[in-house]
Amino acid sequence: MKVGLNTGYWSSGPPAGVVEQIAEAERLGFDSIWTAEAYGSDAISPLAWWGASTSNVRLGTAIMQMSARTPTAAAMAAITMDHLSGGRFILGLGASGPQVVEGWYGQPYPRPLARTREYVDIVRQVFAREAPVTYDGDHYRLPYPGGARLGKPLKPTVHPLRADLPIMLAAEGPKNVALAAEIADGWLPFWLSPKSDPFYRAALAEGFAREGSRHQGLDTFEVVSLLPVLIADDVEGCADFLRPMLALYIGGMGAKGANFHYEVFARLGYEAECAKIQDLYLDGHKSDAIAAVPTALVEDVALLGPLDKITAEVEQWKETVISTALVTGPPSQFRTIQELLL
Repeated sequence: MKVGLNTGYWSSGPPAGVVEQIAEAERLGFDSIWTAEAYGSDAISPLAWWGASTSNVRLGTAIMQMSARTPTAAAMAAITMDHLSGGRFILGLGASGPQVVEGWYGQPYPRPLARTREYVDIVRQVFAREAPVTYDGDHYRLPYPGGARLGKPLKPTVHPLRADLPIMLAAEGPKNVALAAEIADGWLPFWLSPKSDPFYRAALAEGFAREGSRHQGLDTFEVVSLLPVLIADDVEGCADFLRPMLALYIGGMGAKGANFHYEVFARLGYEAECAKIQDLYLDGHKSDAIAAVPTALVEDVALLGPLDKITAEVEQWKETVISTALVTGPPSQFRTIQELLL
């Protein structure tokens, strides 16, 4: 298992201490650093700015939201970042959810799997630079068939540093996970647990087995997953640190019946608890929703507590599909976390 640094997306401003985190991650030989975006900070600008101070770690987006950019714009950003970083960029893409896609970007959300397939097809055309890019899909058409009717097929002026620049897909449901295994070079899960490992192995296997799959198994396919590691004597205190974020994703991200994060935890056996958290959150009782997140649920998706407890529990994580664990926290704990996970 490799170790990467998750910087996430910003809340009201840049995350405190992130420059020090990145410097320590680079010094310790972490595999990668990753940024994200929701509807505030974007994923590319911080990665370029912070990545300029590094020379070894790979630079990944977890994720760039597909609705935020056309496929060719995403490919342009990836080509540019790959040149600037000397071939260290990883293009992590995801569909996001209907609230953000339709509410923030003003784009339609239905049929995200078909949209993702077309998007990746176009991006790979740009990376290949074998011919002017054309596409006649249900969701994307190049050149645009209407407008001034003067559009012409183009290929990038910049020669990509790598035609096989890795593309990873964020996915939570089994169909999306299978799609990632079929058309991408890696999968970006969210809140994976050792308990859910068999479920996801089956979904990945389905994708690997499809005709034309880019990879035939996990030997050449990356799984880069968030894995919070909080080392402290007080288990409840550690759980309290993560409860607000978990309550937000379970209760506040999406609507009833359309919250993919909710489904992740329901599949872990917490359906009744998730329903309660969601009801409280959507009714405006956020503090009660946070308090309703069970400690056992937090422990299912994170390593937290005294060092000896974490040392005993980490072995089950090493047996999962995860190839790179994304951590965060004070840089003073990075070496200990790295030694635990490696």
